[in-house]
Amino acid sequence: MKNLLTQRLILSLLIITLYPLSLQGHPSILVLTQDDIKDSPDDDLADWEEFGDYETKPDENLDLASWTHIFEPGMDPDEPYQGYYSTVSKMMAAASAGESRVMEEVISEIEAVSGGGDPNARSLLAFLYGMGMASERNEAKAFLYHHFAAEGGNIQSKMALAYSYLRKDMYEKAVKLYAELAEVAVNSFLISKDSPVVEPVRIHNRAEENMGALRKSRGEEDEAFQILEYQAQKGNAGAMYKIGLFYYFGLRGLRRDRAKAFSWFSKAANKATRQQLYSAYNGIGYLHVKGYGVDKKNYTKAKEYFEKAAEHEETGGHYNLGVMYYKGIGVKRDVKAACKYFLVAANAGHQKAFYQLAKMFHTGVGLKKNLPMATALYKLVAERGPWNSLSRWALESYLKGDVGKAFLLYSRMAELGYEVAQSNAAWILDKYGERSMCMGESGLCTDAERHQRAHSLWWQASEQGNEHAALQIGDAYYYGRGTERDYVRAAEAYMHAKSHGNAQAMFYLGYMHEHGQGLPLSLHLAKRYYDQAVEIDPAAKLLCTDAERHQRAVSLWQQASKQGNEYNASSIGHNMCVKSEYCI
Repeated sequence: MKNLLTQRLILSLLIITLYPLSLQGHPSILVLTQDDIKDSPDDDLADWEEFGDYETKPDENLDLASWTHIFEPGMDPDEPYQGYYSTVSKMMAAASAGESRVMEEVISEIEAVSGGGDPNARSLLAFLYGMGMASERNEAKAFLYHHFAAEGGNIQSKMALAYSYLRKDMYEKAVKLYAELAEVAVNSFLISKDSPVVEPVRIHNRAEENMGALRKSRGEEDEAFQILEYQAQKGNAGAMYKIGLFYYFGLRGLRRDRAKAFSWFSKAANKATRQQLYSAYNGIGYLHVKGYGVDKKNYTKAKEYFEKAAEHEETGGHYNLGVMYYKGIGVKRDVKAACKYFLVAANAGHQKAFYQLAKMFHTGVGLKKNLPMATALYKLVAERGPWNSLSRWALESYLKGDVGKAFLLYSRMAELGYEVAQSNAAWILDKYGERSMCMGESGLCTDAERHQRAHSLWWQASEQGNEHAALQIGDAYYYGRGTERDYVRAAEAYMHAKSHGNAQAMFYLGYMHEHGQGLPLSLHLAKRYYDQAVEIDPAAKLLCTDAERHQRAVSLWQQASKQGNEYNASSIGHNMCVKSEYCI
């Protein structure tokens, strides 16, 4: 009995304590108001989920069209899918080498299979039409093929359709698809062969933390991992616990290995630290609420253990208390208390807390119905499904120097609505140009095709709140890259980035006010934006050494403008930002 209890405790710890590792593309805080909460909930909760048993779901609930068979060694596809995966492999090879002729052959093969009604082939064909690879870009055809593929059960096409509906504010249709996808994601967290955790790495080279994230993705060859492994071998339980997590989820560039993960978790359990003890409280509470390994269910003890865990910031404790109060399990039902616990857990990254709040907003059970909020929360969870392994493979390809394959994989994820993938694919196009192996209608992308595709990707990322993408959109309109030059729309994009506190955008707006480009000519507003940029980013001080020099430069510009000397006015404006990264 003791051995069985130990095994179940370890399993419970795995189930409950790993969710907080999930990462969000944009750190944000979820806040509910009194208006969101129903004062007198009288909802029927008969079908509402309690504490899941996390049983293995049938295969049809997973992503049967996953490209795992191509990227994971030893993964042989079933007989019906061998032709499909052979075609995908050929497409990957063509993307790596930039072989347009092979890509045209791939199109022909996929069209032939698609004509027979294969949903996976239709999904792939939709992707190629949407990208305009080896064929004319046709969004209508892409949507149609995704529609038929989704009806045939293709999960990735359901993701693409849900994102398409979301962009059009068609929440009734978007929320239905995202709810289904989020459920698949939640059920796959413990059984999928792929990592259920997205590690959003932005590969553009302006942020040091991103370069650090890249270094952390080199697996067992990474020096930091080797140090951690040395500490674990010396008996450090915390290090053992972390390595177990890395192997369990396939993080930091490691191949997922459940045997190694279980081994490290078992070692850590024998040398429990204080924080791991708090995780154990949560696991023991779970055993009591389910009646596993104990004489019978005991909700009072379960609540006590969950509270101990929650008091020490154990996220699973907050989530499980939320379930108890929401369902009225062993306590008087209290929706407000449940929401409080779910919010704490969600803001710490607990995916099932996001999922429960999404269901509440979707159904109007416990919270007032709010489809936009439900859609956004479902999307967060859905993006942690088994199909997110595309992110890891894309990063691995990029680190190995296979830019073409990385671009193709990020492009596929971009179509599914992943903001990080959208910005990464766009950045590859801008950074590597022809080396991105971007495929156009005929051969490699022309400069115009590449700029248009980057513009589209940056635009989508900008819609999802990426301030760097908003800057890129502003630049595209300012310089006429991939679109017609339009100072007004450039200013709108910079204003969007400025709303996120971006100093670079503030400088651009100041410059445009100073020169009357897309914004009213106003030296007063120009100075205001320049000063705001300096306050936020010290690097903006390169514009001028002090306020006096700034005022003098503005004054000289004004005098030169009044005298009609356009050359001097332009030179003075340029000198104000010499050596600065903010220059337009």
